[in-house]
Amino acid sequence: MALGVDQSRKAWALFLFAICAAALQLQGSMAAVHKVGDSAGWTTIGNIDYKQWSATKSFQLGDVIVFSYNPQFHNVMQVTHREYQACNATAPIATHTTGNDSITIATRGHHFFLCGVPGHCLSGQKVDINVLRTPLAPTPSATPTPTPDTTVPSPSPSAAAPLFAMVGTL
Repeated sequence: MALGVDQSRKAWALFLFAICAAALQLQGSMAAVHKVGDSAGWTTIGNIDYKQWSATKSFQLGDVIVFSYNPQFHNVMQVTHREYQACNATAPIATHTTGNDSITIATRGHHFFLCGVPGHCLSGQKVDINVLRTPLAPTPSATPTPTPDTTVPSPSPSAAAPLFAMVGTL
């Protein structure tokens, strides 16, 4: 009898470990990675519309924004809204120059970035990353699901026994 209890404890421990591992995996997979400009990256070539690019994304806390560019010709500067509107790169909040900069979004609201090379921001190399307060909710279905008029009886304890027996044999 003690052997069966020991196996049952091991099975429950394994089950709980699997649940915790799945929860951690789910939590870690919630952050998205967004490459600014998608395959074109951060550039002035090709007249990329970064405003349109950001409008098609749903940014959340913890997401990573990746700026991929040639550091000989570009940089990334995080600026205030006023500096963003005026394409003023004289007092940035932060400057990135590696050519492959990853920035994790830690606060909600607007995050403004531009290229500080003269003329680049004025030609459109700037982006407003807007982190929403709440995730976008899925659109409700057109027709509500009808609720059943009758209650479904709960399974009897003996119906659940095969599940526990199977878990106990793991």
